[in-house]
Amino acid sequence: MSDQVADPPLREGTQAPAAVTAAPAAPARVARLRDLHPGWMASVMGTAILAVVADANPGNLGALQGLGHGIGVVLALVAYALGGVLLVAYALRWLRHRQAALADLRHPVLGGLHATLPGGLLVLAVMTNAIGPRLMPEAAVTVLAALLASVGALLALVVGVAFGYVLFVGEVAGPSVNGGWFIPPVVAVIVPMAFTPLMAHVGTGTARLLLFLGYAFLGLGFVLFLLVLGLLHDRLVLHPVPPALLAPSLWIALGPIGVSVLAPISLAHAAQGAVGAAGPALMTVSRLVGTALWGFGFWWLAIVVALLLRYVRTGPIPFHLGWWAFVFPLGAYTMATVTLARLWELPAVDGLAAVLFLGLAAAWVTVALRTAGAVRSARIWLR
Repeated sequence: MSDQVADPPLREGTQAPAAVTAAPAAPARVARLRDLHPGWMASVMGTAILAVVADANPGNLGALQGLGHGIGVVLALVAYALGGVLLVAYALRWLRHRQAALADLRHPVLGGLHATLPGGLLVLAVMTNAIGPRLMPEAAVTVLAALLASVGALLALVVGVAFGYVLFVGEVAGPSVNGGWFIPPVVAVIVPMAFTPLMAHVGTGTARLLLFLGYAFLGLGFVLFLLVLGLLHDRLVLHPVPPALLAPSLWIALGPIGVSVLAPISLAHAAQGAVGAAGPALMTVSRLVGTALWGFGFWWLAIVVALLLRYVRTGPIPFHLGWWAFVFPLGAYTMATVTLARLWELPAVDGLAAVLFLGLAAAWVTVALRTAGAVRSARIWLR
């Protein structure tokens, strides 16, 4: 999720934004709105997923349940505030600086990051369903979650199609394949997670439509994830590892893996009344498939940790907004671990989820503090 890439060129005639090497001499000259980074909403995704995971009490320790709920509420408030500010900023940028926004959309690294906007809205919807009842009346929870889910789903489809079109009609060099391309797929797979809680509040016909759309978005996102995964695997095997600036983007694959574990299980729960006697079988298949995907995710986690250590040994990884790629993907995989631990009734797996949560919390604190520092110095606004 970086906006800076070293040689080779990303596309013929297209160069990545210049690397930031020094603090701005005149911060007042920085065009903060025009050059607003399209990946800012990744901070909302990361904060909201941490809230959801904390609320779920990884490790399932009764003594920590209250603390987890409290942390979840505080983080939810932060996520709402951050999301509101960034939503206004994104809207103003598209209204006042449409050409700059379109130029970013056409970029093979920055383009996929536009999907963090619907991603942020959808994760806020999931968070609202999980934590919202502790913050607002039930009716308000349903309305807010429905609004966030509807707008997020529509934008997820629009951005996914737009970025796919950009890649198809452009001339993209093999080494420019990066983990940022996983963001449109993972956002599509989040849609079922935002839709299924709404089914209890609508009529039978609407509930069936939401279930249908949930499975449709699951197929859309998961197939795209597999296609991008093949491209990235070949890129890593056939070319040198990406430059250090793109190191965080390799973690993004954990996002679609984790959500692809959670979404089928959520859909299976919601479909019990719609599929009749096949309900228990559907739940069993969803749990088994989810567990198989979780196993692949564990392998990917080990790979990206090993690669991260390799990057650290060979030199520093400059800070940029792409560091938020360390947060949401790990959060999605941690939540998948919690969910499977409870379904299989395996305390050992719940213990692993607690360990993952500690890593997730450390990643969020580190990236949040680095982001705040970069905002104060104005370095975060430079391309």
